[in-house]
Amino acid sequence: MAAISHEFENQIHAGKTEAGFGCYMSERIKALEPIAKLPRHVAIIMDGNGRWARKHKLSISRGHRQGTETLREIIRHTDDLGIQALSLYAFSTENWNRSAEEVGALMQLILDFFASEIDELDEKNVRILILGDKAGLPEKQRKTLEEAERRTGKNTGLRLNIAVNYGGRAELVKAAREIAELVKAGELAAEDITEETLSDHLYTRGLPDVDLLIRTSGEMRLSNFLLYQNAYAEFVFPEKLWPDFTPEDYDRALAVFGTRDRRFGGREKEA
Repeated sequence: MAAISHEFENQIHAGKTEAGFGCYMSERIKALEPIAKLPRHVAIIMDGNGRWARKHKLSISRGHRQGTETLREIIRHTDDLGIQALSLYAFSTENWNRSAEEVGALMQLILDFFASEIDELDEKNVRILILGDKAGLPEKQRKTLEEAERRTGKNTGLRLNIAVNYGGRAELVKAAREIAELVKAGELAAEDITEETLSDHLYTRGLPDVDLLIRTSGEMRLSNFLLYQNAYAEFVFPEKLWPDFTPEDYDRALAVFGTRDRRFGGREKEA
């Protein structure tokens, strides 16, 4: 893929050329079937449901429900593109601090989403993995998530990772405790602990690190999401609120990823 200039890419993120960029990229993507350089692992912080609801003078729960419609489309599109893994930030450990009404709406959405989508996901060979502390969830939600993992556990297609009751720091603490127990039991020497050791004790063990992180709504922070796995991810911050985010917007983010020069701390080789 011919590189989009850094100046043009900066304008994209500033929201200054959205219409022109949309026309440009739709033509580019049509000409590049399939897209030349896809990430193996995409992570998405689905931000903006509340602002979308306020903008449309609707309840926050309605905003979250509309965001679920976007979620369905993005999962399907990711699967169609053949991307290996998709990680979605659905409910953080900090989200318990929101109003009881909003937390209740989010918990209900977990039940509704899997009730309506699990058959299609299973038929499409999608394997579901829940990232986070399932034990800290209400019983209905915990059993629903465990059943989704069990039912799709042998599938070999898209790895769909859904972060529920998840915190990146808590994940690292969990991994450190598990490794410390191995050292205490004499099963592992402290000097033998490596990055691979730590990676093997994360929720995402066996998966590649995140290549592309997308956070919608224009906010530019990780919010405690996959802190270790995002070490060398490329970040894209579309201005669109999550309920308005479309597969075409997703393609634009993927196209921007395709222009990035990923050196992983090294330098570009001189000609």
